Amino acid sequence: MTQPAEHDLVLVVDFGAQYAQLIARRVREARVYSEIVPHTMPVAEMLARNPKAIILSGGPSSVYAEGAPGIDTGVFTAGVPVFGMCYGFQLMAKGLGGEVAHTGAREYGRTPVSVTEPGTLLAGIPVEHKVWMSHGDSVAQAPEGFTVLASTDVTPVAAFEDVDRGLAGVQWHPEVLHSEHGQKVLEHFLHHIAGARQTWTMLNIAEEQIERVREQIGDSGLAICGLSGGVDSAVAAAIVQRAIGERLHCVFVDHGLLREGEAEQVERDFVAATGVNLHVYDARETFLAALAGVTDPEEKRKIIGREFIRAFEAAEVQVLGEAAEQGEKVGFLVQGTLYPDVVESGGGAGTSNIKSHHNVGGLPEDLEFVLVEPLRTLFKDEVRLVGEQLGLPAEMVWRQPFPGPGLGIRIIGEVTAERLDILRRADAIARQELTRAGLDRDIWQMPVVLLADVRSVGVQGDGRTYGHPVVIRPVTSEDAMTADWARLPYEVMERISTRITNEVEEINRVTLDITSKPPGTIEWE
Repeated sequence: MTQPAEHDLVLVVDFGAQYAQLIARRVREARVYSEIVPHTMPVAEMLARNPKAIILSGGPSSVYAEGAPGIDTGVFTAGVPVFGMCYGFQLMAKGLGGEVAHTGAREYGRTPVSVTEPGTLLAGIPVEHKVWMSHGDSVAQAPEGFTVLASTDVTPVAAFEDVDRGLAGVQWHPEVLHSEHGQKVLEHFLHHIAGARQTWTMLNIAEEQIERVREQIGDSGLAICGLSGGVDSAVAAAIVQRAIGERLHCVFVDHGLLREGEAEQVERDFVAATGVNLHVYDARETFLAALAGVTDPEEKRKIIGREFIRAFEAAEVQVLGEAAEQGEKVGFLVQGTLYPDVVESGGGAGTSNIKSHHNVGGLPEDLEFVLVEPLRTLFKDEVRLVGEQLGLPAEMVWRQPFPGPGLGIRIIGEVTAERLDILRRADAIARQELTRAGLDRDIWQMPVVLLADVRSVGVQGDGRTYGHPVVIRPVTSEDAMTADWARLPYEVMERISTRITNEVEEINRVTLDITSKPPGTIEWE
């Protein structure tokens, strides 16, 4: 990946930690740019990137286990500041001649730690506080030249530093919220030991990306972007529109599986906020016809994907047609790819010239586009902040993640116009009440699922009813990889239930899904 200009770079070396992305995000919260690299990358290659500092993540192994991931000890003597966390802390201790012992004592979860000598790393942090531990081995003796800063009941060396050499580490996980003062510890390393500059701010990022896109597309290039109504494609389009103005054409396929008001929001609010050239392609009837009689979830997904490709293709041909009449060719395809997508697909190398059908989902195979990915270095929360900087409507910037197949996979059973209408009304009520309670930014997602093939008995007025049940599925998450069910206040759940059963006559029962992920996925289908 190309590091954004003018920013110090911190490399987070991933030893198989579940927290590597979280560490990178915490570094950025400290206003320093960070990227994740695998522990298999040669140290010479890391140093060639000219990092301001290197952070060694935790990992699942014991440093003594056969085949445990290691790192060339040259990383500690290259003159670049290094911070070790958990496993990385033990690698540093062992690599520089300290002692890591199999004490037989293990520490997992919240653990009290005692600061014996604050030094630079733990300056101003309470002498007694709780941190998140996850280790079996312990550092028994720090390497020569290091000052021991803290200990726990079973770990004699829980933190150390050698400020002159820019080396420091802690046995705990400062990046997780369960560690008290963890962010402060990380900032002390970044700002006071490594001397990293705090230049990574959302205003800078937006301006830099606009400039970068302007350079990439040039003075006359044309670009096309598929808008979904989601925050990623909206922010990507807003950046490109700022860079090249009317030479960007946005295509919005209305497949009829959107939530209430979303198509109108894109057509009205997004255009008002950005002035973008928008082509709306109405494919609602086509999608419904293709989904008629289909109940299998996988089959539904395939049909929706296939029809989306066809619709985008047709809309794109319209755009090309307009451009072609003026003798022009669309050469660039804008995508809302985020940094986690890049990391999870093997990190950073990505091709810049692709056959478009591998991506948005299928343009004619003989059409080649150059990809424009202005969000490629950003995490989701950063994308939202950039969206705010660019003046996008708050409802769009903070909208919950929404699956590509839309409401089609939130109806258990056949997708029909009537069922979509029922679910849309219930979903709108649930979202209104979440907003009214001020919980929009606390809840990652709250799917409403219509059990369309189930009829439950109920009583309304003086008569029996046979209506559909719906399930509400509120979850909290940082990245959607894992999720916990959200403990909504009872009064909010009560309002949602009362309003749905009163206002949507086809629904007579509202239930709550309290399964975490794993084992349950966020969506039902």
